[in-house]
Amino acid sequence: MATLVLSSAGSALGSALLPSGVSFLGMSVSGAALGSALGSIAGSMADAYLFGNTSHLEGPRLGDLHVMASSEGAPIPKLYGRARIGGQVIWATDYVEHARRRSAGGGKGGGASATVTEYRYSVSFAVALCEGEITRIGRVWADGKPLSLANITWRLHRGGEDQMPDPLIEALMGDVPAWRGTACIVFEDLNITPFGNRIPQLSFEVFRTLDAVEELVRAVTVIPGAGEFVYDTESRREILTEVSSRQINSHMASGVADFTAAMDDLEASLPNVGAALLVVSWFGDDLRCGHAAEAGMRHAARRSKHATRSPGRRTGMSLASRASPPQR
Repeated sequence: MATLVLSSAGSALGSALLPSGVSFLGMSVSGAALGSALGSIAGSMADAYLFGNTSHLEGPRLGDLHVMASSEGAPIPKLYGRARIGGQVIWATDYVEHARRRSAGGGKGGGASATVTEYRYSVSFAVALCEGEITRIGRVWADGKPLSLANITWRLHRGGEDQMPDPLIEALMGDVPAWRGTACIVFEDLNITPFGNRIPQLSFEVFRTLDAVEELVRAVTVIPGAGEFVYDTESRREILTEVSSRQINSHMASGVADFTAAMDDLEASLPNVGAALLVVSWFGDDLRCGHAAEAGMRHAARRSKHATRSPGRRTGMSLASRASPPQR
């Protein structure tokens, strides 16, 4: 409203004070146009101060809360070896709402500012997998896509006969069953915003030993193959350009180094192993073991982050032969 009033008043005042207008660099502006522009600026600032100072907006919120179906009396699968199974939800909390406020608008021009409230939701739940006792779980999928457990709080109960209740469920519910003989996994405060504010359809890669052979193994030989960082326990990246890089020794969804993941799987599958023989291989200049004294490398110009090999040692090594692509 003030914009219209002050614009008309400025036009009339400019026409009265500057009847012949203003000339600048060969261009002339009438007094009415100049006064109308100045009045419009003053009016917009007055409107923003009186009527449009702040506003409050709210993001979408959940109305109806739906949980993944959980069938009463469903059979408990018995697993041998390795299999991908879905499981049954056996316990879940109510959805927890997390509100976050942020300000928007209100730039240098003195425009209206707004406060936006955004909502996200999380839930804790337990999924029964199969009859225990299992060895471990491998990959996890959510809605058919791989799910990394690196930044998720979760606990696996392998289903032993001496299994204790989960501490979170016990703290919230009091006297609760331990589900002994049933392997289950508990997710604590899982953020469900990426899954459309619902518990995703989860499936798990579950491992279970077939017999007691794994418990009899006391030593193993580790042969990872040739590579600069195959035994490195930290994840390394190769620098391709100034803005791009790629993983060298980490191909797991958890983001850890391949050797670390392999040792974790070894410890879970062969719990009584007390010794490991590490086999180190490299590229040489002779197929005869006693004559291959000079080590080689596959990439002469590879740059890596946090590399343990010094540039001097790399430049002093010979380049291993590589197979040429077939000619067409």
